[in-house]
Amino acid sequence: MDFSLWPAASRTWQGVLEGAEYAERTGWHGVWIADHFMQNGDDLSVPVNEVLALIAGVVARTQRVRVGSMVLGNTYRHPAVVANAAATIDQMANGRFVLGIGAGWQVNEHEAYGIELPPIGPRLKRFEEACQVIKGLLTRERTTFDGKYYQLTDAPCEPKPANLPILIGAAGEKVALGIVAKYADEWNHWGRPELAAQKGEVFAKHCERVGRDPLTVRRSAQTFLEVVVTGDTEAIERKERLESRGAHVIMGSAQEVLDVVAQYPAAGIDELLVPDAFLGDGNRRFEALERLREEVLAKI
Repeated sequence: MDFSLWPAASRTWQGVLEGAEYAERTGWHGVWIADHFMQNGDDLSVPVNEVLALIAGVVARTQRVRVGSMVLGNTYRHPAVVANAAATIDQMANGRFVLGIGAGWQVNEHEAYGIELPPIGPRLKRFEEACQVIKGLLTRERTTFDGKYYQLTDAPCEPKPANLPILIGAAGEKVALGIVAKYADEWNHWGRPELAAQKGEVFAKHCERVGRDPLTVRRSAQTFLEVVVTGDTEAIERKERLESRGAHVIMGSAQEVLDVVAQYPAAGIDELLVPDAFLGDGNRRFEALERLREEVLAKI
């Protein structure tokens, strides 16, 4: 199983870059950055940087790690614009870019900017059209598409990427995983190993319906991961706070974290993402990441 770092877009550009350079230097597989414009809550004073600008900067300053979006919201990014931006970033990354896309969900950013957030049914139908538009633009010389939500006429997207994988972030078992089965090269969702195994069983049924081998889709997942040092009351309080919000959390001693993380491969997960949003700043962040890397990830 591969391990990748998820630097928070709320960090400064320098903070994001330091995280990416640390990942490159210490052998992490990839760097993923979320696509949001504000925090998901009442406190909007925390700055949040735009994802594609951050990714362009990261790929220009790294050589080895894969870099991906986790994930671009379709409701506020027209798929033709996404395809053209992705093709350009792929050039900058020399094939290391992964285009992560999703249907969109965060209510407050839609309300603040006056962007429509349709009910989940129409939103997923719009997203499925967007998947077709993006794949067409990235692979065909010209794309014509006449859908309910998007219409393209003999549309170009040049230059074409050499081999740009499309990741879909989705968890909905009735419809969303069916879209993943049809269009995704990679699939991502939140959750501990037991949830990943459950989602995998549902996904396999969607793949069977469309005639696809589920093993051809690379799978990734993430939780809030941290090895807690004995006596670190701040970390214990953070775990309780996260769990009270319903967050997916794996925190405890090195052995406790290892016992859970080691279950991911059997649950079908190929890559585990480690968000750093709650690991603190400066040396504290990197000390926590190194503890996790040396005491857990290196043993799997």
